[in-house]
Amino acid sequence: MRRLAPAVAGLLLAACAGVAAVVPPDPAGLADAGWIPAAASARPAGLGLPGGARLEDGVRFAGGLELVLDEASPLHSLSDLKLLDEAAFVSVSDAGDLVRGRLRLDPSGRLAGVEGLAVRRLTLADGAPIVEKADGDAEGLAVDADGDLLVSFERDHRIWNYGDPRRPASTPVPVRMPDAAFASNDGMEGLAAGPAGWRVSGESGGVWDCTAIRCAVVVAPGAPVADGDYRITGIDRDPSGAGYFVVQRSFSPPVDARARVRRMDRDGTLGPVLIELKLPGTTDNFEGIAARSQGGSTRLYILSDDNNNAAQRTLLLAFDVASDR
Repeated sequence: MRRLAPAVAGLLLAACAGVAAVVPPDPAGLADAGWIPAAASARPAGLGLPGGARLEDGVRFAGGLELVLDEASPLHSLSDLKLLDEAAFVSVSDAGDLVRGRLRLDPSGRLAGVEGLAVRRLTLADGAPIVEKADGDAEGLAVDADGDLLVSFERDHRIWNYGDPRRPASTPVPVRMPDAAFASNDGMEGLAAGPAGWRVSGESGGVWDCTAIRCAVVVAPGAPVADGDYRITGIDRDPSGAGYFVVQRSFSPPVDARARVRRMDRDGTLGPVLIELKLPGTTDNFEGIAARSQGGSTRLYILSDDNNNAAQRTLLLAFDVASDR
């Protein structure tokens, strides 16, 4: 959200390691599906100065990256991500782009890089590429049980099914969304596959479980949420099936930007804070989260939206959460 952009200028910690170019994708088959290779560089990102990050017992930092992007790059403003397998991922931007790529892990399993980045413009219901910001403010995505890509938008609030995430349909199909009065820039930030449909969370509150037939209220929206309050900005299903993981963000002017990760039970109850990120450590506008089983624990990836502003960064951080946490 752009109200975060100027406040953190000069306070976010730069990574001390060098910058490496991201390997471009193999072009075979990309053009036929509308994908265009995207140039980027990446450098390692840590948790910053002591006193910033707080990890609960059983949670381990597993590496991080900052994407270094040209001003005109379509990789700015990434607002969510989900994994397709152990390495392939998809992401969306709130400018109306779909992004794909692959994670690269080192021999110990820590996040070491990304490769194969490519973008594809999201389309309207008639197949035309999205042009206007009001049409393309994509905030959440999920891959449902059928393998279809669902994308949630705000401003023009809707959830659309784009089919195969590797070869998205040019004519998306609307799917069920909550019957709620979302504010224009304050909509369905969280979207995740559920056991029988998809779970939706509103930035200013409210959680719903949706199917093709109806959306059931899990947690009713409450009073308006202030800027300094924590808001759910991303959600993914716990691969164990026990519930969900959420990322939350808060911002208090002029400089206090924070993020935290918690579990969410099936009934919408939030558990203890597993990960907290704040100054003087590494922090930013974290909006995306993806979860996957890995090596007997759950691997979480969280992604920040840089708002296409030089004062912010596109960060991808990895954490391992023990199964009993």
